[in-house]
Amino acid sequence: IKGRGRRCLLSVEEPTKFEDANTEECWRRAMDEELGSIQDNKTWELVDPPNDHKIIGLKWVYKVRKDAEGNLVKYKARLVAKGYVQEQGVDFEEVFAPVTRMESVRLVIALAAQESWKLHHMDVKSAFLNGELKKEVYVKKPPGYIKKGEEHKVLKLHKALYGLCQAPWAWNIKLDRTLVSLGFEKSPLEHAMYKRGKGKDSLLVSIYVDDLLITGADEEEIARFKLQMKELFKMSDLGLLTYYLGIEVHQKPEGITLCQEAYAKKILESCSMEDCNPSHVPMAPRLKLSKKSQAPAVDATKYRSVVGSLRYLVNTRPDLAYSVGVVSRFMEAPMTEHWAAVKQILRYIKGTTNFGCVYLREKRKEMVELLGYSDSDLAGDIDDRKSTSGVAYFLGRSIVSWLSQKQKVVALSSCEAEYIAAATAAGQGVWLEKLLGDLTDKEPEGVVLYVDNKSTIALCKNPVHHDRSKHIDIRYHYIRDCVEEGKIEVNYICTDDQLADILTKSLGRQKFTEMRGRIGVQAVK
Repeated sequence: IKGRGRRCLLSVEEPTKFEDANTEECWRRAMDEELGSIQDNKTWELVDPPNDHKIIGLKWVYKVRKDAEGNLVKYKARLVAKGYVQEQGVDFEEVFAPVTRMESVRLVIALAAQESWKLHHMDVKSAFLNGELKKEVYVKKPPGYIKKGEEHKVLKLHKALYGLCQAPWAWNIKLDRTLVSLGFEKSPLEHAMYKRGKGKDSLLVSIYVDDLLITGADEEEIARFKLQMKELFKMSDLGLLTYYLGIEVHQKPEGITLCQEAYAKKILESCSMEDCNPSHVPMAPRLKLSKKSQAPAVDATKYRSVVGSLRYLVNTRPDLAYSVGVVSRFMEAPMTEHWAAVKQILRYIKGTTNFGCVYLREKRKEMVELLGYSDSDLAGDIDDRKSTSGVAYFLGRSIVSWLSQKQKVVALSSCEAEYIAAATAAGQGVWLEKLLGDLTDKEPEGVVLYVDNKSTIALCKNPVHHDRSKHIDIRYHYIRDCVEEGKIEVNYICTDDQLADILTKSLGRQKFTEMRGRIGVQAVK
């Protein structure tokens, strides 16, 4: 940005009011660009105000866009409707729009790494403006763009605006119909995942609102799809995937890596801990935290903000899943000892900001299969004595899904705690196996699940043991049906090789470092 934008570059603060933005030429240009895009899209028409409809106000929202390194990329002004005044059943019906789960995204990335496919990225410009409305919606004219003599007129919307309650749903319907018309089939297991063709001609598209992640074996087919989308929508072709939902992606001949280094540094900076001393583990071994602490209270708003940021960091850092899960239990009334545990996690992040997931290409493709690990502690929460389930799934050596979650019931034995964790793992494993089969046109062969408790394995396979386990909720016996039907194969693994162990308890430095490497989390830069 040069010349006329220099003044704006000196201050990259995001205005909160139109009056402030209107004095800066760079923001004025951004507003003109947004309005031009809306008018080109034939989003509205100028009409007299109706008597039987409420008129929704509009406001400008300003955002400075930066890349992964924090460099300024663009000034973005978005015209947003004040949708909070809408009433369901009157102004709109449906609001929900599916987005791809992070497990699905990681599965596609692991599959691409294994097959040596390139990942491409496209972005739909002003995506919500393409959604077609079913109900009549009227809005006021945008601030700063009211022509003399038209002060009394309003705008009747033909297509959606950002901020309208039905905008995400309308856009999703439009995109779904478009992809189906181009020959794609929606996955029945992931409603934001689409596939076209088979074998070497297969093309996979993952949708997250207006971001399209595209991969497949044939680069010419990918290029053809990009041209088709550009003819239908205003698209930004971002080339090979490098930055997706705040995640830095590096594609190399030997594999693909995921990292959130810039995001991790931003968290440290927000907590004024960018110069802190690093820690070797995210949580001290055998540390027990309680809601009944008598320690002084801390700022709950700040605590929730930091923990919420850490939870998003877990998308590429399974080594943080357990510790972040523990501190998340004290959101309601955090104490100083809870905040100290959060600071320990931040100190660990300080020394591992460049760590992330590594997805390597397996040398022997026939050895690639979906492997699961299920583990549990026993009564680890000292407040309610509930246990923590740990579940991890790998495609070959690449971790694609993980879970560290406190169980909903109190287990009376280690066998029961492990059984509950295995039942949770079974549901996730069956879904992942079916999704993988759908993406690769292969019949699901069944998932291998490793458990380090022989009594749990016997309970999964042998109904005779049910006499000792009558009290276990019937929903947890789902795994027994999966075993009988061949969907899940439960095998024993020794505790030292149980990779889900890192998701159920705080480990010592040596054991933690070993497990972290074995699940595929390492320095990627």
